[in-house]
Amino acid sequence: MGVKVLHLIDSGGLYGAEKMLMSLVQEQVKQGLEPMILSAGERGIDQKPIEADARKKGLPVTPWRMRPGLNLNESWKILKWAQGNGYDLLHSHGFKFNVLLGMYPEKFRRIPMIATLHGYVHAPRFSKMWIYESLDRLAIGRMKGAVLVGEAMKRELPEKLSSGHTIVIPNGLNISELQQASLASLGEPFKSFYDNHEFVILGVGRLSREKGFDRLLSAFSELRKASPKSGLVIVGEGGLRQQLEALVEELGVKDDVLMPGYCSTVPALLRHSTALVMPSLTEGLPITLLEAMSLKTPVVASAVGEIPKVLDDGGGGELLSDVEPATISRAIEKSLAEKELTSRKAEQAYETVNENYSSEAMAARYLEFYNTVLATP
Repeated sequence: MGVKVLHLIDSGGLYGAEKMLMSLVQEQVKQGLEPMILSAGERGIDQKPIEADARKKGLPVTPWRMRPGLNLNESWKILKWAQGNGYDLLHSHGFKFNVLLGMYPEKFRRIPMIATLHGYVHAPRFSKMWIYESLDRLAIGRMKGAVLVGEAMKRELPEKLSSGHTIVIPNGLNISELQQASLASLGEPFKSFYDNHEFVILGVGRLSREKGFDRLLSAFSELRKASPKSGLVIVGEGGLRQQLEALVEELGVKDDVLMPGYCSTVPALLRHSTALVMPSLTEGLPITLLEAMSLKTPVVASAVGEIPKVLDDGGGGELLSDVEPATISRAIEKSLAEKELTSRKAEQAYETVNENYSSEAMAARYLEFYNTVLATP
């Protein structure tokens, strides 16, 4: 029997952390482990995107519906369920379960716990998010180990994160599966939108402050003056939707911006888009970046987190010196104008992702880390 691993996540879509988890669980099944995804959500939600994707791929998943927030009563039920089902390791993917289960001392938890930190948002001091961030770090300190998805995260986080081991394991991608998924036809409203625009810029991620989509919209407004037949698609959902929609109206670009919410057709959209633009204020190692690289979609991205390393300091895509709208607009224009150079960078990026960011390599490093953690008293 393989190691029984309970992956804990409360997700709002199928973004980077969720896609990384899907790839990891696929590989762990091949390795002979017994992984399970526990997907938390509020009562009344029928099926979350991560649950639908897991079922489609035949991966083990357990939906768990609960009241939102610091629900300690429900976290105790989850812990007792995990103990009763004989799990050897708890693996958290996000601050919710870091806090809900990581806050228990290990003598009560009785199951070793680790966390993968997919990114880190530095919230304003004394804000609600800042309190969660403080609880998160306290909880991680009680775990057996922590995984960072990139070396750059070491500069943003305390040197001593957990009571055990801290390691860097880059995210990995099931490249052949992604390439196959990219061949799917575009349904509506995407087909009409792409047909009606000469080229389309793509943004993907949660509609939250750190993704910089407000700056992308302002940059697109400038770009459209020189290229009136350009379009922008922003795929994702989140708390900033109303503000971003208001900005679209204010900039007068409503006919050329599509914000469809969360959708599962990102690989096909990447294949049809002229460039992926990521004006993020903070990142770990974005899966969407690796997806674009594996499909040879040109990339324009902030020089944050692991992005400069993955893009070979600009050899594999355009790196933004800052995230001001004028800078973003100029970088997109350069990528469009210098087609031969852009194509060479996309080829280099493709080679990089194939050599260094496969799901097999990622899963092998996680298995080694699991064995280290479980062997530690």
